[in-house]
Amino acid sequence: MEVSVRRTTLRLLATFRSSRLAYDSTDTCIVTIVHGGVEGRGEGTPAWAHGETVEEVIEAVAGEGAEILGPDLSDPDEVLDRVAEWKAPVGARMALDGAVHDWLGRNAGQPTWRLFGVPRTLAQPTGYTIGIASVEETLEVVANAPDVGAFKMKVRSAEDLDRLVAVRAVTSRPIRIDANEAWSFETARDLTPRLRDLDIQLIEQPFLAGAVGNYRRYRELPDRLPVFLDESCTDVASVHAAQGLADGVVVKLAKSGGVRATRRVMEAARQLGLSVMLSCNCESELALSQAALLAPLADRIDIDSQFLLRDPPFRGLGLDQGRIVLGDAPGLGVVAAQEERPAVEAGPGSNAGS
Repeated sequence: MEVSVRRTTLRLLATFRSSRLAYDSTDTCIVTIVHGGVEGRGEGTPAWAHGETVEEVIEAVAGEGAEILGPDLSDPDEVLDRVAEWKAPVGARMALDGAVHDWLGRNAGQPTWRLFGVPRTLAQPTGYTIGIASVEETLEVVANAPDVGAFKMKVRSAEDLDRLVAVRAVTSRPIRIDANEAWSFETARDLTPRLRDLDIQLIEQPFLAGAVGNYRRYRELPDRLPVFLDESCTDVASVHAAQGLADGVVVKLAKSGGVRATRRVMEAARQLGLSVMLSCNCESELALSQAALLAPLADRIDIDSQFLLRDPPFRGLGLDQGRIVLGDAPGLGVVAAQEERPAVEAGPGSNAGS
């Protein structure tokens, strides 16, 4: 089993802003495994919200990745369980898990989604995220947006109401909002009637993850918005904690650590009657194709970072009437957009990275 890892930088078409941060590029990790002459690639995004760094992801994969995978992939379920339970950065688990899923498809000469019985065209239309900007800039983004099924607008305060009003005036598509923990209970209470008037579909993470009392108080309001937890929900235990606080959860590979671990989170949420939104961080089409393997378990899809990237390193995803269409290449379905840089061999004493 050969394992290598490298850093790659994803550059955005424009600076993206939320209530939490602003950025125009982000780093991710690409892991390549080779077994039996067949290659598999996976992407792992550091869980930045929990303080993870690219360097930590690279160090974990370089130092322990080959040992965690084992000598062969004859029992992929056992391998994927080991990866999911590995005490390593989330990004490292996500990348190894993705590489195994890519290898499985390539080894069979088929797209992995076909092996897993996932429809090539996802059943639910995807959302499209719009960062915080002026009213004019926001309307320009809406006018140039791909043909998606919904808009998700980042918000910070009552000052964003003008943006929501302007967007609702030009589109009948569903609008979801995401405060990224920026609101107080009073802000949510005071804005809810206006948001209802604008037919806002739901709100993601209005309050701090630890502000349990605010979530309980908001649930008691008449005619409140449905609440989905994002930052609060990372694993099965946090899904159980979400019961009684929210109507749904937002799941991401970069929070839970890959397809296998995220599947467990989604299954737990569904068993508890919580709605599930499958989402992403700023990732390439390689990572998004990993996430898409879980689409049948999702009630809503928010796989959209491919629309935000300049010179994406992988290509293969399509869009049909708002629905993501998966690539047909063997493995995860995507191909490298250009020749990749040489990777660094990962093993004991390796100094992987770039």
